[in-house]
Amino acid sequence: MQQNVVVLVGRILLSILFITAGYGKLTALGGTAGYFGSMGLPLPMVTAIIVTAVELLGGIAILIGLFTRPVAYLLALFCVATAFVGHGDFSVAGNDIHFMKNLAIAGGFLVLATFGAGALSVDAKRA
Repeated sequence: MQQNVVVLVGRILLSILFITAGYGKLTALGGTAGYFGSMGLPLPMVTAIIVTAVELLGGIAILIGLFTRPVAYLLALFCVATAFVGHGDFSVAGNDIHFMKNLAIAGGFLVLATFGAGALSVDAKRA
């Protein structure tokens, strides 16, 4: 039982970042698209919508433990891509730590994808 509680706490801690970030982007989609455009990303509004959906819906899925393994793989890939796209320029102050933070979060998602959401999850109830 203790292991399942620890996995639940881990899922909660991982999900908070993505739910809040996704909600923030959703409530300021135009600003998010403008920022993405300034970074030179293609189709900034489409990119903003996709990133918002991945963060918000992915975060909620991890929180409740729904489709945990595939979503965790997706968010791990998302974190690695974000590290390189958003924080790859180490001449910008703070990017080095943000880069490493994203890689560390990706590692957490890979562990979650490998071992699953635990008994305290929607996935466990569906099995």
